[in-house]
Amino acid sequence: MIETKELKNRRKRLMDMIGSDSIAILPTSSVVVRNRDVEFPFRPDSDFFYLTGYPEPEAVLVLIPDREEGECILFCRESDEKLETWHGRRSGLDGAVNIYAADDAFPIEDMDDILPGLIEGHDRIFYNMGSDQNFDQRVLGWVNQIRGKVRAGIIAPDEFISLNHFLHEMRLYKSRYEIKLMRQAAKISAKAHRRAMQNCQPGMYEYQLEGELISEFIKNGARYTAYPPIVGSGPNACILHYTNNSDEIADGDLLLIDSGAEYQCYASDITRTFPVNGKFSKAQREIYNLVLSAQTAALNEIKPGNHWNDPHDAAVRVLTEGMVELGILKGNPEDLIKNKDYAKYYMHRTGHWLGMDVHDVGDYKLDGEWRMLEAGMVMTVEPGLYLSANSEGLSEQWRNIGVRIEDDVLVTKDGYDILSKDAPKTIDEIEELMANAA
Repeated sequence: MIETKELKNRRKRLMDMIGSDSIAILPTSSVVVRNRDVEFPFRPDSDFFYLTGYPEPEAVLVLIPDREEGECILFCRESDEKLETWHGRRSGLDGAVNIYAADDAFPIEDMDDILPGLIEGHDRIFYNMGSDQNFDQRVLGWVNQIRGKVRAGIIAPDEFISLNHFLHEMRLYKSRYEIKLMRQAAKISAKAHRRAMQNCQPGMYEYQLEGELISEFIKNGARYTAYPPIVGSGPNACILHYTNNSDEIADGDLLLIDSGAEYQCYASDITRTFPVNGKFSKAQREIYNLVLSAQTAALNEIKPGNHWNDPHDAAVRVLTEGMVELGILKGNPEDLIKNKDYAKYYMHRTGHWLGMDVHDVGDYKLDGEWRMLEAGMVMTVEPGLYLSANSEGLSEQWRNIGVRIEDDVLVTKDGYDILSKDAPKTIDEIEELMANAA
């Protein structure tokens, strides 16, 4: 559970930005049916949870700066002994105030009666239109209801403003509290990657190693994955978002695992690639070390004052020059980079923001230019090469070698801090760990 002080600070910062004469409305996620009468595990909306810490469905946050009776209002489910017997405990209205630091709480069923009165007299509504069409219609209905009273002197809002610009910019810069949670998520994930390396054997199935990952997450207090795990062996390692995880793992292949735990709604995102039999072949070793060199070059570009694209440019240069040296690409590296010929084997960016969402919020460009890196930002650094057997003209020795190396990286005032450093990454570290587990 997020600390009360942290929640109050976040809400105050946001209300200072939206100003008086405004009201902010933010619903949580809806429950989604998996099949028939079975639901997917509920996960609160990240923006909503960032401001409330409230984990239950059927809830709406309302922020009203300078409201004398209380600025933070939570509409939520009431306590219900009968329903709680079937479906688990609820915080109720008292819990919304005493546990999650709302100033006031009302039953979610009463929102249509209460919220229009709270909107009255405010010039602006901060609300993210377009995320939930049904809720959009309710908000518009409340506003139209108020507009019908203007002859009675009631002031109705005349401006809708998205919350995203303000809220997502806040979320981009992680507090010490958030960094602590993200560091723990990365530590748990690193343990899981080590366990997968130690338990990997030819003849296993990909999903069996997926089970090892998830077991280690849960064992360490991370109940859920931050995203569906990728466990791809051999040719499957060359499929960027492979999630079937259903094939047998063959001796001599590489195995690529992209998997991270979610800890208290904060994501980790780690990729490691290692040989199924514990020993890299000569060709696998050359490709792996090239990707590792590209990651090192990218990491060296992470510091305040450099811009977002500098790590990507550094990784592309190392990968392109290395592929020319290995004979995978032919030509002048400068021309190959300019023409993006490297994208045949490296087709994605070198990273993304990381936080409550695995592909976290925050603009990558400001006024059309790549934004500068600043302390408190957290990003992934994940170069890779995907040498598919379907690639025309590719020498046999390189076929079906897919390598990605990904770490979670905090931008510090002096440079960077790798949150996921506990996951083995060099060839010697990987081979030693797997040899000792045999």
